[in-house]
Amino acid sequence: MIDWDRARQLRDEIGAEDFREVTDLFLQEMQEALASLGDTSDPVALEHALHFLKGSALSFGFRDFSQRCADGERAAAAGCARAVDVRSILTIFDAERADFLAGLPDLTADPPFRSRTEPAFHRS
Repeated sequence: MIDWDRARQLRDEIGAEDFREVTDLFLQEMQEALASLGDTSDPVALEHALHFLKGSALSFGFRDFSQRCADGERAAAAGCARAVDVRSILTIFDAERADFLAGLPDLTADPPFRSRTEPAFHRS
């Protein structure tokens, strides 16, 4: 599930103009990092990959995916890398990416014009 408040907060932090470009870069980096998850024979490498994925995803509001990465990161750190359910992690990412991309037009749309109903300065 996407944390839309967090996604809007990130958009506001970096600016609406750059948000789409940063989103494209995020998704590209995520795909590259996800590709490295296939090898669970190196628990340290898996732990580091999951840590990166967790933090990046959390920044964009990928809440469930980030939690699953955190669970896998803990397992890898405990020496149980083979117990990490990589397939489940990939499935959750695909679902949250689809949800995020479906809601992206709302995040990147120009805000509606609001007219001021009060004057900028009040005279006493």
